[in-house]
Amino acid sequence: MPEHRTVQTMCPMNCHPTLCGMKAEVADDALVSITGDPDNPDSAGFLCMRGNAAHQIVGNPERLLTPLIRTGPGAENWRKAGWDEALDLIADRMRDVGPKAVGFWQGHGNAANDYGVGVKRRQTERFTNLYGCQHWDPAMICWGLGGFGLGLTGALETSTKEDMGAQSDMVVLWGANTVSQANTIKHVEKAKRRGARIVVIDVRRTEASALADKVLLVKPGSDTALALAMMHVIVQDGLVDQAFVAAHTLGYDDLVPHLDQYTPDWAAQRTGLSPDQITAFARAYAQTRPAMIVMGGSSLHKGDNTWQAARAISCLPALTGNYGRTGGGIGPRHGARSHGAGFADISAPDRRPPGPYVPNQIEAIAEALETRQVQVMMALGSNMLSSFPDTNRLREALADDAVLVVSYDIFMNQTAREVADVILPGTIWLEEIGAKATNTHVYLSDLALAPAGETKPLYDVYRGLATRLGIADVYPWPNQEAAIDAVLDHPATGHATVADMRKNGGRAALNISHVAYPTFDFDTPSGKVELLSARAESMGLDALPSCASDTDTALPLAFAHGRTFAHFHSFYDHARALPALAAREPAPQLWLAPADAAARQIADGDAIVLTSQHGSFPALAKVTRRMPQGAVWMHDGWAGLNALMDGASVLPEAALTAFAFSVGQPHFGAHVEVARA
Repeated sequence: MPEHRTVQTMCPMNCHPTLCGMKAEVADDALVSITGDPDNPDSAGFLCMRGNAAHQIVGNPERLLTPLIRTGPGAENWRKAGWDEALDLIADRMRDVGPKAVGFWQGHGNAANDYGVGVKRRQTERFTNLYGCQHWDPAMICWGLGGFGLGLTGALETSTKEDMGAQSDMVVLWGANTVSQANTIKHVEKAKRRGARIVVIDVRRTEASALADKVLLVKPGSDTALALAMMHVIVQDGLVDQAFVAAHTLGYDDLVPHLDQYTPDWAAQRTGLSPDQITAFARAYAQTRPAMIVMGGSSLHKGDNTWQAARAISCLPALTGNYGRTGGGIGPRHGARSHGAGFADISAPDRRPPGPYVPNQIEAIAEALETRQVQVMMALGSNMLSSFPDTNRLREALADDAVLVVSYDIFMNQTAREVADVILPGTIWLEEIGAKATNTHVYLSDLALAPAGETKPLYDVYRGLATRLGIADVYPWPNQEAAIDAVLDHPATGHATVADMRKNGGRAALNISHVAYPTFDFDTPSGKVELLSARAESMGLDALPSCASDTDTALPLAFAHGRTFAHFHSFYDHARALPALAAREPAPQLWLAPADAAARQIADGDAIVLTSQHGSFPALAKVTRRMPQGAVWMHDGWAGLNALMDGASVLPEAALTAFAFSVGQPHFGAHVEVARA
């Protein structure tokens, strides 16, 4: 009889702050089944479509199982190689060009079993710090600009979904949707059952709209204008919590006259809402306390919003006295932590030698590749061509013979096919031990299966490179379990260990406050909510929340993007490698309004081409009344889609080190025209 065992693990999708527990049934080192973990405090047995498709990763015929070395141009020109040959080739090139000409870029794929804890990310940074090579923070392609705007105000902490469900009388889903926050939505539903008012603000009628008492559809990139006009109404109508403002904010007297220009009539021209809609919502928000805003993690901060939407939105809870109180403030968002959360840092930043280093700025990385300042690019669990904007520029730089591109992944993807020179096959989440963290718990993602084929975990890759390059102390732990224990050795976890979590159902509760900023000590130099930010002014940015000019373009349709139930960025070869997800969405679909489709003689299902000033992209038309006129939408992650996007930097270099996370995100926006193919 085969020996059956149940292994505690986590879903390998990184939908933070939603992370879901799994139980893997294994017999004779083969996967029997994967089910949701009913005892997981966050997910309670739930798995979405993506999680239910995860079993198709195991034994998938498209898995990369051996190192490959390119033999010529084209997606099929590869030969198999041994690990020693592949690592020798990489190390020889690294030695030839020197550390400063080597770059490491890690993506979500490197965090499939440790997102939120970041053991493998910090281990990779330890290698780059001790070696003295380039590395960059992947927040710059995701939530970095939103974090920057929130950070200027002082609102980096978030309250928990549990606090929202139990206490909030209004929940505003501002660019946040069911498909990326499934566990949060359960608590939105709980709040609604208590009688809380639910408001959805988005560029399309999303899945979350079904929960809403009110849906406000705004033009892409106009959220800043809406927030500023709301502040105008709140001040003009005398709805400000003056006691909170006096005790806990800085710059209110400067803000008040500054808001005079941002009237509802002004914002109506930008957002597409009527002045009455804006005024009514501003009053409802200010008069309903406690009210919690749940902000979108990524798409909200791309395009014309940049960092300024988060900056303006985060001022609203300050004016209304919603920070530091149960049910109020800012709710769960991607990349954020609760008050008190933290982990030990094993990356050895104090041992990093002096630069020069390429800034945490996507445009700077592209330029470094073009000028050959960087000649070895290690893409680790990342699909750079589908992550960076202005894909055509990046592809040209990476495809040059002077740059060695190494792709470490579990499936082929656009970057591997088009520009990689060496492919290293990685282990999947069940073939390693890891730990993932939500806002309230840390969870064990235990080892369940032996590595398939010749695959190796990433830490074996940089240990092999360190040996060849003579870099000491890169991996000072006896094994990966000990490395995880080192990261968990923090008061927030109660100094938990892997052994402790195994005894406790695979988890440890974090010692956190469910309410952000319970002590009213905010993340600013003054310790107060900074409506006026001298720090921003010192960087050459607006000290007060402001609105940038609209992008100057002759193209009529504002392009927006996000996620769907069947897709998460460019994971798993753009989800093409997992049959259940590929069947749900076999081809890219562009949502467009009936009036925009009719004006272009486009019918539902027609083959179309999108064109921006940077490139073009083929798709199929999805004509729907869920999309307002003048805007179009598509989920992100399709191979080639980012060729449409603007790669220009948004922030000056002086701003890039303001926070511990990277804020060097480019514009990422696009205006397009659409025509039948």
